[in-house]
Amino acid sequence: MNVKQSHRWLTGAGSIAMLLAAGCSRSPDFDIMGSLFPAWLICVALGAALAVAVRFILLRYRIQLLYPLLAYACMAAVFTFAIWLIVY
Repeated sequence: MNVKQSHRWLTGAGSIAMLLAAGCSRSPDFDIMGSLFPAWLICVALGAALAVAVRFILLRYRIQLLYPLLAYACMAAVFTFAIWLIVY
């Protein structure tokens, strides 16, 4: 391994280490009445609430799902991940 290749390797390793350490600046949490709640817990609650809202909309328009338990669980997960990605 020559000097140029070792320099590239060290530069790449340093860049990866800096990217991994960049996400540790602060923990995403909310202060609600003196207790710190993690942000993922809030996102899960909002995702479940949105899935319930979609259920009521589907019931109003009389749309039936083939596998409702699976569909609503997947909707809650999609809403949860979308909220996490949009907010954080």
